[in-house]
Amino acid sequence: MEPNGTKGKTAIASAGSWQWERLYNPFVIALLRSPWHSLLDAHTILLTVTGRKSGKRYTFPVSYVREGETLWVVSQRGRSWWKNLRGGAPVLVFVQGHTWQARGETLSNTDMAASILLHILRSVPAYQRLLHVKLDATGQPEDPKALTRLAEEHIVVRIDKLAEYAA
Repeated sequence: MEPNGTKGKTAIASAGSWQWERLYNPFVIALLRSPWHSLLDAHTILLTVTGRKSGKRYTFPVSYVREGETLWVVSQRGRSWWKNLRGGAPVLVFVQGHTWQARGETLSNTDMAASILLHILRSVPAYQRLLHVKLDATGQPEDPKALTRLAEEHIVVRIDKLAEYAA
């Protein structure tokens, strides 16, 4: 088992990614907590989740898309942090220099996840390259099966009910 919770061929492909994140994440965390947070916080937040079994808090940077008072986060299924949010759980979100208490919940319905992923792909075109799903001129996937695969390979997390955090 690899450190990111994957095995086999997937572990080989993602092991380099995991090692990169060990170097990259502390830098991003420091930058987001600094006076220069505006360089990254348009699409990156610090998310703190609490382990269901361990009770330990984990903080890491994630990309997000904001829709009103809801933040959408996409994670690969091979990651394990999102499992702490199944059925909904409290989270802390550090965004734009402020910490918020919120509720995070995974979307378990693949059709609903596909719908949200399509919205994200339309809202932030850079995600098309990142998630390997190209949209045509009408905003639909060029390969209709690609969106289904994307929804099966990724988890969509909804973060809402943001309230100012009083430490």
